[in-house]
Amino acid sequence: MEATPSLTSNPTHAWLRSIGVAFAPGPMTPLLSEFSSALLERFAALGHTVSELPGGDPDVLFTTAAFGEPIPWREALFFSARRKFGLKRSPVVYNIIQISPAQFDEWMERFGSALVKDPPAAEDFQFEGLSPTAHKVLIEQGLRGGPILSLARMLQAQAKSIRILLLVGEERPERVYHFDLVGAYPASHNTSAEAFYSDIVLRIVTTESTTEVTNHELIEPTIEFSEWEALSSPEAMRRAGNEIGARGFFTDMVRIEDLVQVPAVNEGVAKQYSEGCFATWDARIYALIATVTGSARPVHKGRLTDDDLAVIVGVRGDGSGAQVRHVDGKRNDPPSSEAVEMMDMDELLPKVAHETIAGVQSEVPVIRSKLHGHRGVKAFNPELVEYVPLDPPYYHYLVSCATEAQARGIKAAFSRAQSLLNPDDPRQIAFTVLPGHGVVMAEKWQKGKAPFEIIWEAMDSGELEIDPHVPQGVMDYLPGEDGRHYLKEK
Repeated sequence: MEATPSLTSNPTHAWLRSIGVAFAPGPMTPLLSEFSSALLERFAALGHTVSELPGGDPDVLFTTAAFGEPIPWREALFFSARRKFGLKRSPVVYNIIQISPAQFDEWMERFGSALVKDPPAAEDFQFEGLSPTAHKVLIEQGLRGGPILSLARMLQAQAKSIRILLLVGEERPERVYHFDLVGAYPASHNTSAEAFYSDIVLRIVTTESTTEVTNHELIEPTIEFSEWEALSSPEAMRRAGNEIGARGFFTDMVRIEDLVQVPAVNEGVAKQYSEGCFATWDARIYALIATVTGSARPVHKGRLTDDDLAVIVGVRGDGSGAQVRHVDGKRNDPPSSEAVEMMDMDELLPKVAHETIAGVQSEVPVIRSKLHGHRGVKAFNPELVEYVPLDPPYYHYLVSCATEAQARGIKAAFSRAQSLLNPDDPRQIAFTVLPGHGVVMAEKWQKGKAPFEIIWEAMDSGELEIDPHVPQGVMDYLPGEDGRHYLKEK
């Protein structure tokens, strides 16, 4: 279908498509009624299909929920929409929840005060409708992303919905926060009705225009376990996981059963979530050794085993997933959902000569190791590190993880990295930041250094300062008085 017409001055993605939406009201207020009507009108004005229920086959189903009031899981449309409305497939459900500006400020203060306690108290994070263990998630997420992320997880658990539109306003909409599973919280601000509703529509259409790239392909032959044991990269990956984990880079996985007790949900949701991944190139088997997906089971990055590692050798011809090889005698779980981006980002970059332990010369990608995590970069030394921006639309209209859109954006950004295009460039690290998601880093080859050693040494020296805060929109890095470049959000 044709791309969505745009009524915004912000740059939009070229690959947007028309989608179908519908509305199934829950608890209503005058503002929710006004907002939902105006939102559907804007979807129609931008060329999308707005259908009535029951019937139709919408891509997105909007509903409403009352702030702070848990919804029984059997009534939540996340679980019941297809059956309730006789749909051919399950739509993506967005719950719209209203809160007044004063209430929002009160909750930010409430969570903020609770999070600064050392340690935070479990009783400050216990709410109706949440699991007894939910306080652990709300605390960890709040320490990672601030009070707003604690609020997001509470609302997602109570509404039994991954995607929340938090409408802040009393008599008129002031802003809307967009909450998702990986912890994004960008906001649409009501500077004018047309710009406000167009921005909300385009954010949702951007998300729903993407497709996952986790349809991995098995490539023969299987790697013999004796050959695997002879490789140096698996041990290097274990060491790197320990070193990087010890520096607090990896975030804890959000397990649904820790937040809310509902049957048969964790597996379906977990497939959409990863708490970070990393990979390094192995010249002996010409492949990336990467961490496996965390969707099937928890993967402790600081305590990796052979079963926590996968072998990536390429990308499928249609781009729908990575090509992997199995290792005889190993568990062989699929690689992380970011497998395609980690492999595909090499395609437009040069190769360099490399001598293996056996003294054999070979050509390898200019990037030796890659690190992806739900963290931001506060500052860096431009003599060692290069920041490579994404294409402009990615800062205005965020894309989902594990999608072809994310992989495409990362590939394009790193293809412009001067430190990578010129292997002799003295800068050893390149990175980009995915707004609402996290950082992707690339490390070059350097003799005498273990995989990721340049990165963790840069963390220790302050030449690469990692921060829990992830920007949610337009950003840049500007020179500071100490010679480092510092994050500036716009």
